[in-house]
Amino acid sequence: MHMEARKYVWEGAIPLQIHLHESEVTTLPPPPPALILAPRIGYLPLLVGLIKPYFGSSLPPGVDTIWFEYKGLPLKWYIPTGVLFDLLCAEPERPWNLTVHFRGYPVHVLIPCEGEDSVKWSFINSLKEAAYIINGNCKNVMNMSQSDQVELWRSVMNGNLEAYLRVSSKLKLVTVEDDYTVKLNSSSKSQQGTGETDFAGQVKTGRIPVRLYVWSVSEDFDDLEDAPDIDCWDKISFINRPVEVHTEEGKCFTLRDAIKTLLPEYFTDKPLFSDESPKLEDEEMNLSSEDAGSNKNTEVEEILFEHVTRNAEIKLVRIQGIEPKLEIPFSWVVNNLMNPDYFLYMCICVRVPEVNTV
Repeated sequence: MHMEARKYVWEGAIPLQIHLHESEVTTLPPPPPALILAPRIGYLPLLVGLIKPYFGSSLPPGVDTIWFEYKGLPLKWYIPTGVLFDLLCAEPERPWNLTVHFRGYPVHVLIPCEGEDSVKWSFINSLKEAAYIINGNCKNVMNMSQSDQVELWRSVMNGNLEAYLRVSSKLKLVTVEDDYTVKLNSSSKSQQGTGETDFAGQVKTGRIPVRLYVWSVSEDFDDLEDAPDIDCWDKISFINRPVEVHTEEGKCFTLRDAIKTLLPEYFTDKPLFSDESPKLEDEEMNLSSEDAGSNKNTEVEEILFEHVTRNAEIKLVRIQGIEPKLEIPFSWVVNNLMNPDYFLYMCICVRVPEVNTV
């Protein structure tokens, strides 16, 4: 594992400019926005200890139910801050202007959050899920001692990579061997190893926990600043599915390969109209009028879907604030850019052209 890259991920932070919502301001003049550096691997509710003292004297009476929004969109608190930023800011906004609320929790959009405990258990459950994907069980996570669990969580909260590695190594969650780094290292060493550094005839497999956020746009754009805003979560497709890595000698499983397994419909190489495909007119001759109409609609829908996906274009792939080339070895991406919960979070923008069905 290339520790320098991992260190950059853990030290990554997003400058936030947090405004108190105007409906909750009870003082004149209103308080200025709070400026905070938020860790990429952290979670927004963990910033409450910094934000509440800053805005506390301006709040109306009542019970705190803290939540954040961006351009009117309530932010899901269990998604890492860096992932939210990558997803919602196609053109990175610095500082990122967020609004904080202490009242009126949107229960119709967000699941309840009871502060740090909710975030902690969401993280632990995510870690269990990743362990099950990787090893087929989550025994090592379930059997963590209380002290190790506390140390692991504190390492994430404090951005302490050394402490995190010390505890997480006990979980034995090896995702996939980084062939790229192994080959570089083996080529720089002379006459070392038992011959297993030669990959001849070897087939390597692995299951990688991946969480993919895809937002689709119908209009094309050349500059990211022209990308349309995401104003509701319904515009986001969430894919929580492991990537099966299966590499053979002389072949490198790339980021493109991984995305292709998750979004195969956008990588179709099939021609839109095949000579072997029956024509709609020919099918109708062998059907009753009712069946023919029904079958024709189905055929048309399939053709339209194939037309849309065939002409779809991936506009953006972003991981940990990076827009990597799709030819990069996926093993390197996983081992260096995964989050502390052992999930690799990817944000992808896809342009899907509209089709007139009239």
